[in-house]
Amino acid sequence: MQAVDAAWGVAARRNARVDVWSLRMAECPFSSMLKPVSELALADCQRRLGLAMSARQEGVSLSLMLSRRERQALDAAPDGILLVDRDGKMVTANAAMLAISGYERDELEGRMLDMLLPPEFQAGHGQYLSSYFARPSRRPMGLGGVLWLQRKQGNAVPVDIALGYFGDDDKGLAIAFVRDVTELHQMQQRLKFQATKDTLTGLNNRWQFGQELQEQLKLAQAGGEALALLQLDLDNFKAINDGYGHAAGDQLLREVARRLKSQLRSEGTLARLGGDEFMVLLVGENATRARFWSEQILAALSIPFKHDGLALDFGASVGIALYPDNAQTGDDLMRFADMAMYSAKAQGRGHAVFFEPGMGKEMAERVQLAERLRMALSYGGLQLHYQPQVKVEGATVVAVEALLRWHDPLLGNVSPARFIPVAEASGQIVALGNYVLDAACKQIALWLKAGTPLRVAVNLSAYQLRQVNLVEQVRSCLQRYQVPPQWLELEVTESQAMINPDQGCEVLQGLARLGVTIALDDFGTGHSSLAYLQYLPLQRVKLGREFLFPSPSRDRLMGGIVHMAHALDLEVVAEGVEEADQLQLLRDIGCEFFQGWLHSRAMPAEQVRDWLAA
Repeated sequence: MQAVDAAWGVAARRNARVDVWSLRMAECPFSSMLKPVSELALADCQRRLGLAMSARQEGVSLSLMLSRRERQALDAAPDGILLVDRDGKMVTANAAMLAISGYERDELEGRMLDMLLPPEFQAGHGQYLSSYFARPSRRPMGLGGVLWLQRKQGNAVPVDIALGYFGDDDKGLAIAFVRDVTELHQMQQRLKFQATKDTLTGLNNRWQFGQELQEQLKLAQAGGEALALLQLDLDNFKAINDGYGHAAGDQLLREVARRLKSQLRSEGTLARLGGDEFMVLLVGENATRARFWSEQILAALSIPFKHDGLALDFGASVGIALYPDNAQTGDDLMRFADMAMYSAKAQGRGHAVFFEPGMGKEMAERVQLAERLRMALSYGGLQLHYQPQVKVEGATVVAVEALLRWHDPLLGNVSPARFIPVAEASGQIVALGNYVLDAACKQIALWLKAGTPLRVAVNLSAYQLRQVNLVEQVRSCLQRYQVPPQWLELEVTESQAMINPDQGCEVLQGLARLGVTIALDDFGTGHSSLAYLQYLPLQRVKLGREFLFPSPSRDRLMGGIVHMAHALDLEVVAEGVEEADQLQLLRDIGCEFFQGWLHSRAMPAEQVRDWLAA
């Protein structure tokens, strides 16, 4: 009360004709928001603020001049309110302002406004303040960008500020309405992230990468720099995603992003386009450096991915397009890198290929082939042919191998060597495998019903072998056609079985428990450990045609392999037998079975029936 009386005394000496008690007790128009505010009350409020301003000029705090109800009105405001003089001193602050800043009232009032600014903005704020007081105006919220307020605790919070001014032209105060927009800022940041980033990996998404590619092209054109665009597609991702679940697939994608960032650091711009495709943009890199980086990336991605105690092999294929050598625009660069990537996949896993002009035609053919294959799967345009497996002694047919054939109305006969790589690249290989398994079981049932039972051997792809539900699929197929399991033989290659020995052995054990026959195809042509074969549930091994090619050591090598297989209680089937001397060799070394053109080519099921009856 003494301070207020003192303030009043100062005001009285400046000929301010006002009663102290009327200043203290008159109702502020903000103290009752339920009643309409009269013009008289507004005029009175303005008059008292003017008196308070006059008192403040004599060194009395404006904060002390406020009545209890006026202070309550200010403190009831949801936004921070801060009064600042032209020297940059804070005159008074309400409760919301204290909460936003983290300071107490006596820590703010009388102090310089700079203390609420981040250090990087303090130097230039004085000039802005002087400019505002020279031409004061109202500024509503939402006009500026994100403003930051430095809290007492040391952190900065995003705020929005509206400005106003009251008082005499040369003695007035700026009033700032300060709103904490942390939640709004966080929402905006989330929206920006979702618009520009891949939410799974945190890398740039396709849209953002396209923007950055266009920007880098402009800079490269202006500065005469080179650009290298690398497109990566993971090998075997679909098999892992389908076989181990989407959670495993997502984990693999995050791991790939981590490895790419670790490998490139700040050397390139990274993006995930979608699915298992990634992009790397390298600035100022020629073909030699692009080759170097592609090799580094392939090496980083060749390390198996660990999931639930399993080491899953995946790898990648890389296509490379260069600016200005190959293309001048971003769209062409991405299209050419895509073509080169598909060419790399056609060469086998783990390759990096530069774009060449002829790839456009190859790409168009692959796209057409993939689409026609998809149509063939939908309308039943595929067919199984069967090649007999016969005894070396006596030529008795003991089984047939199911081989997929495709005759397209537009493309004609398409060999497996053409459509299998396309099926793998387009993600249709599992659907092809499922079709073969289903068609083979259906044919077994028909032969059983006709009284001419034959065991049918079906090749499993590496993609199928990685499916965690493969055993259930085989069981379901056998049950659907009521086929006893001993009439189905499943063939896996040595390389496929050894990609992940523990997982491969577990799946094969599950299949063997169904009662189906397990055969190891292309035995001896892979790079596995022979010692590991004793743990696989095999009944037969098949020797590839490569072993029958003439060589000085052919006979001894074939004899040694057959002897080893027999020591493991395995039957041996030789493939690709076309000459009589090859058949005689098989007799000499004790090989039990063979298949090949010497005896019969693969034929449709109806021809097999007629051929057996002949």
